[in-house]
Amino acid sequence: MKPLFALVLLAFAAAPADAQETAPEADVPLIVPADEIAPDALLWIKRPLVVFADTPADPRYVEQMGYITDRIDALAVRDVVVITDTDPAARSEWRQELRPRGFGLVLVGKDGEIYLRKPLPWQVREIVRSIDKLPARQREMRDGTTGGS
Repeated sequence: MKPLFALVLLAFAAAPADAQETAPEADVPLIVPADEIAPDALLWIKRPLVVFADTPADPRYVEQMGYITDRIDALAVRDVVVITDTDPAARSEWRQELRPRGFGLVLVGKDGEIYLRKPLPWQVREIVRSIDKLPARQREMRDGTTGGS
């Protein structure tokens, strides 16, 4: 009986080490091009905020990225990673899944659900307010955690 107990105990002790090796990368940069990260890589870890445009020269894209870079810290606290997609010809997974038309701002929750779609640039203040209303974010604030990271 003792060898069986030792074997079970050893299996439980080894499980956390194995989980750490296979855990998804939580150290994702705050702003990432769409072709460098797949939607599934962020599931239950980060909240993707996807900014679409047909070209990086689109004035709405430039304006939105200015808003984001000015207040990136407010987004980082809320486990947001900004995904940029300015090449419709590349047909990224993000573009195929979210199907934007021209400029678009899409907030996806950690659960993969779409919580916000906007056809015009939005101030980070409004984005943060929308995030703070999400049930998962309410739970994070109540528990005093930032979430998955």
